[in-house]
Amino acid sequence: MEDKYLYLRLAEKLANQIRNGVFKKGDRLPSIRVLCKTYNISMNTAKRVYLELESESLVLAVPQSGYFVSHVNYTHFPLPKASNPTPLADSDIPKDIINKVYSSIGKEELTLFSFNSLYGEFLPAAQMKKEIIQAAKEMKYGGVDYEGVQGNINLRRMIAARSMTWGGALTEDEIVTTNGSIHAISLCLLALGKAGDTVAIESPCYPGIFQLAIDLGFKVLELPTDPVTGVKLDALARVCPVIDICLLITNYNTPLGSCMPVENKKKVVELLASYSIPLIEDDVYGDLNFNGKRPVCCKAFDTTGNVLWCSAVSKTLAPGYRVGWVSAGKYQDKVIEQKLIHSISSPAIVQEAVANFMKSGKYEKHLRKLRQSLFANYQKMLTVIVNEFPTGTKVTRPEGGLSLWIEFDEKVNTLKLYDLCIQEGISIAPGRMFTVQRQFQNCIRISIGLPWSKEIEQQLKRVGRLSLRAV
Repeated sequence: MEDKYLYLRLAEKLANQIRNGVFKKGDRLPSIRVLCKTYNISMNTAKRVYLELESESLVLAVPQSGYFVSHVNYTHFPLPKASNPTPLADSDIPKDIINKVYSSIGKEELTLFSFNSLYGEFLPAAQMKKEIIQAAKEMKYGGVDYEGVQGNINLRRMIAARSMTWGGALTEDEIVTTNGSIHAISLCLLALGKAGDTVAIESPCYPGIFQLAIDLGFKVLELPTDPVTGVKLDALARVCPVIDICLLITNYNTPLGSCMPVENKKKVVELLASYSIPLIEDDVYGDLNFNGKRPVCCKAFDTTGNVLWCSAVSKTLAPGYRVGWVSAGKYQDKVIEQKLIHSISSPAIVQEAVANFMKSGKYEKHLRKLRQSLFANYQKMLTVIVNEFPTGTKVTRPEGGLSLWIEFDEKVNTLKLYDLCIQEGISIAPGRMFTVQRQFQNCIRISIGLPWSKEIEQQLKRVGRLSLRAV
């Protein structure tokens, strides 16, 4: 039987056992390997069984431990529905909303649920300060001179070495450093296309991406996206004849937090290559997995140089350092040319500091601790949402990243909710800012990057209560 039918049958079998009390709340379920051995199925099929059970709120994945029957009853808080944008390219940027929300950056008096970033104890500030000092001592001229256009060689070596964690096999010569992930994406767009070309993106999508594309003169076409598995492949296939570039966040995208299954990634790479459509893959959240296994990237299946893999440490280590990179495949020379035009080089000293932090093993240690902390945050926030938000609210249950996507009743106006929250010292991200179309007016994104505290808990409860007034 085909895998897509087999995993649904197995998921339903386990779901019935859970509902009938064979497995009780808190019980550990068979591991992925046990499922594979028992039913003679692949690892991917076994994982899809548990993805299906998680989407039904029956199962909870615990990093390094396995899958357990959920303690919290999420059944009255189902997943948000998949998006269904118009198939036409659009360019209605909600600039007033975006500017209003982003004006809160740096305001310490606000609870910043609105920004997908790490704060406070989640950032190894003291360690990075030492790395900066050490780099200044060791670098010729203290790091004040220009770096080569392609970027710091030590950092590129470490990025290449770490590519093995997501199925890659890069060398330092295949990597160009940038000033953050959005800079990498900008260089890719400039290298690949021209004003008037059409870029396909997820819907909803990080607003910085469609703002950048439209400001560069591109048309943006939003693709239907599932909150668990990401962009719908049939929808992407239908628009291939009319798009020039595809830009996807395949691992724990924002705001949905979806992670594209391995088999879908492979199909996306093959599909776009058949049309000679380059894929820009933004993997900035890929290291923030909750389940102990780093997801693979589309770049791992790239045999033609058609995938431009972008990432950064902005979401994992040091947002303010603006250290990013791109492996641009057959487009690398064009990307380097664009970097030379727009920035010449990247800050040498911060690249060296990040490289040393990675080389010492401290980065992996930091990631292990960070993943556990974010997973704990995610569970606590989800529990508050389930217990305190209005019945009928829908919320995503990602396996990594920094985002929770919340869908209220259609009567709720989240622009009004934003204004109510600001009065209470809370900043949220209204759903309308994640699209160039008129949709998601009843949705918000909440970041899990704030260290948990009693104050954070109370502020999140206030968001739920205030939503009752935002009609």
